[in-house]
Amino acid sequence: MRRQYRGEGIDVGALPPAPFPLFTAWLAEVAAAELPEPNAMVVATATPDGRPSTRTVLLKEFDERGFVFYTNYGSRKGAELAANPAASLLFPWHALDRQVIVTGYAERVSREQTTAYFRSRPRGSRIGAWASEQSSVVSGREQLEKRYAEAEAGFAHIDDIPVPEFWGGVRVVPDAVEFWQGRENRMHDRLRYLRAGAEGAGGAGGSVWRLERLSP
Repeated sequence: MRRQYRGEGIDVGALPPAPFPLFTAWLAEVAAAELPEPNAMVVATATPDGRPSTRTVLLKEFDERGFVFYTNYGSRKGAELAANPAASLLFPWHALDRQVIVTGYAERVSREQTTAYFRSRPRGSRIGAWASEQSSVVSGREQLEKRYAEAEAGFAHIDDIPVPEFWGGVRVVPDAVEFWQGRENRMHDRLRYLRAGAEGAGGAGGSVWRLERLSP
């Protein structure tokens, strides 16, 4: 299975000095195209000995500090990021022949930021955060439904459901952001922003980026 990509390509001369304005523009184009889940991204983590795992989550916030998603800190990704903060994000915008790949290091956002986001979630999702021990083995669907019912009953008379201590935001602070545009004959455009001085965990503190082109 294959098809010919016929994207117009990336105008290097018009690129901004940092990746975030371009990411903002591309995300807006994906949303305007009415693609399902435009903010969906594949999050890759790994154990300290290098065993990887991936899953799809939703990007909830981003700015020049990085890309934020929310999770149970006791989940597989939460545990792996606690032990090995290196992470990668992939935005698979196939309908537009595009993808964006972010690599960097994860840090937890403040409890204030987590609380503000948690309060914006539907009530059912807030209850679900309490009910699910994410990534743990359960005996069946009935056990999940029982946990949810118990949590729902426990919060029946509480409007402002508190944030679980084991749940919160993760920010992936990028040291590299690659923009990929499909082109004809597999001669794709791959433009990568590298943050100056981004060498190892904690090396993404600078704000100067350099741009390089990669072979497709």
